[in-house]
Amino acid sequence: MDSVRSDRKVNFSPSPPPSRTSHPPSSLSRLLKRIIYYTLLLHRILTDYLSTLLFRVYYTLFHPRRRLPAPPSSLLLESATFLAQKIRAGDITSAELVNLFIQRIEAVNPVLNVVVAERFQEARREARLADQALASGLPEHGVERQPFLGVPFTTKECIRVTGLPNTSGLYLRQGFVATEDADVVRLMRQAGAIPLAVTNISEICMWWESSNKIYGQSRNPYNTQRIVGGSSGGEAALLAAAGSPFGIGSDIGGSIRMPAFFNGIFGHKPTFGIVPNRGQFPDVSGNLSKFLTTGPMCRFAEDLVPMLKVLAGEKADRLNLDSPVDISRLRVHFASDDGGFPLISPVQPSIKTALLSAVHHLSDVCGAELVSSPQISGSMRPLRFSLDIWSSMMSQEKCHSFAQDMANREGEVNAPLELLKWLLGQSQHTFPAVLLGVVEMATARMVTRQTRFAKMCGILEAAFVEMLGSDGVFLYPTHPRTAPYHHQPLTMPFNFAYTAIFNALGLPSCHVPLGLDAEGLPLGVQVVSNHYNDRLCLAVAAELEKGFGGWVCP
Repeated sequence: MDSVRSDRKVNFSPSPPPSRTSHPPSSLSRLLKRIIYYTLLLHRILTDYLSTLLFRVYYTLFHPRRRLPAPPSSLLLESATFLAQKIRAGDITSAELVNLFIQRIEAVNPVLNVVVAERFQEARREARLADQALASGLPEHGVERQPFLGVPFTTKECIRVTGLPNTSGLYLRQGFVATEDADVVRLMRQAGAIPLAVTNISEICMWWESSNKIYGQSRNPYNTQRIVGGSSGGEAALLAAAGSPFGIGSDIGGSIRMPAFFNGIFGHKPTFGIVPNRGQFPDVSGNLSKFLTTGPMCRFAEDLVPMLKVLAGEKADRLNLDSPVDISRLRVHFASDDGGFPLISPVQPSIKTALLSAVHHLSDVCGAELVSSPQISGSMRPLRFSLDIWSSMMSQEKCHSFAQDMANREGEVNAPLELLKWLLGQSQHTFPAVLLGVVEMATARMVTRQTRFAKMCGILEAAFVEMLGSDGVFLYPTHPRTAPYHHQPLTMPFNFAYTAIFNALGLPSCHVPLGLDAEGLPLGVQVVSNHYNDRLCLAVAAELEKGFGGWVCP
């Protein structure tokens, strides 16, 4: 399909906004809307500036940065694919490799607090068995069936690993231990990989800082004063710190891609329905399973395709991952922001610069066709309402309320009462979880609003499907700001909309690291393609890694 260039052109000319009546809005009405818009935008800009200034002063005075020890072996800096080849070539044993990563975890975890439970003894035993299996030469241990034989991996704690906790950071689930593997863990085991540990998440995986009442707060390896993201934040930080070759994340509003961005690694949200979600808490069912996707997280682009093949299992054939992609025959669309929604932070100049550099690399160096401009217009205008679209779709499809999840689905938490308890220091929940419960209750009755934005979601998805076709990719900021300080997301709670919209649309999206900014924090971009065209995202990720260097060891 990549060898045939689409002749369809998408109309990017602005369309007139719908009005409630046939009468045009009055000049006074337009003026009032402009005043409200610019007031909110100014408030957003000032809040971002002041909060950054205050948090910087606070953390400089009271929580100075901590440095990570240097990796003791170059093997810790290699891809999972390369390590699998080294094991098969006999250059290193699985037992030696597993021990190296265990030692690395023990060295960095006191600084980062990202690994919350481990199975080191079992992993050492399984590594010895992997070495024996390889020595046997039996066909069932061949590279086709077990491409990652003897290579260790990790996963976020909400994904079940037999014998390890599966609390999802919920205090009421403290002590809950998984008695079986999640489907994705089982598939990784079948591919020969060895689970080492589980990593920290946000409470019930519904906030973008990985901190909870059971395991505490995780810290960014590039700057320990900054967040790791959520909810797959502990996983991303461990990978970035060279504590694991690759890992598994899940994503319902950006939970793979935001942590990948904040920690400078690759993270892919696959097309919905390809990778199984069974074996997670909280679980999903019905149409909501369109929004939750499980996918690969890694430091090197070359691990994305083989890992996605493993995680997709029998459905991998639907993605045609082995079909070659000619970057020069792609059509590149991009936008440097969402069009200016005033409740979301403006995109930092360094992020815009990195995105435009990636776009021009694909166009000028690779010869791809540059189609659209950085301005949101026409059929893409609903991107401004990404937050409303995602939240409305989530509310419509939700089988269990967040208040029920907070009660471990054994009743329902009274969110306003829980807020009062939190203010008195008596709550077992984090403030973001309590606040989300209050917001959910307040918006539950807004049926008309939900219907409006659900319809907008369908329009936007159709526009993307037409625009991307079989050979198009869309480059877009993964997040408007680089990794904030701890707790600072509370002052900018809606910034996750840049990733969440593609969960609502069900489109595959891959975060690609693009080096570091002047403060030493990771930059990057998300690459989006059409349904089942994940290979285009992954091919662009590999090309941008060549052009910009990919992961940088902190």
